[in-house]
Amino acid sequence: MNTLLEQISTINDMILEGKALEAFDQFYHDDVVMQENDNPIVEGKIANRQREEDFFGAITEFRGAQPLKVTIGENTTMVEWHFDYTHKDWGVKNYTQVAVQDWKDGKIIKEKFYYGA
Repeated sequence: MNTLLEQISTINDMILEGKALEAFDQFYHDDVVMQENDNPIVEGKIANRQREEDFFGAITEFRGAQPLKVTIGENTTMVEWHFDYTHKDWGVKNYTQVAVQDWKDGKIIKEKFYYGA
């Protein structure tokens, strides 16, 4: 699995199979920084894995996810997703999000999510 397209496609497939945390463990750098819109940056793999666990643990009904577009650049990937779920704190969420990943040493070192309120 050498190319960014192969790697991001594997991550997307794992997310669709309900294996998002396994994808995180496999493809995210120990020094990863992640950010949702303009919210504070979360630094490090341990803190970000906890953030992911909290998010997925709060979904009370999952109706679907679909990657709409994938774009590959130099050490960068972007995925446009559509999500439809119910979250215990946020209620019904049905929206499109763009995730931008920067890669280093075959792992995601930075990821930022862009979506409407």
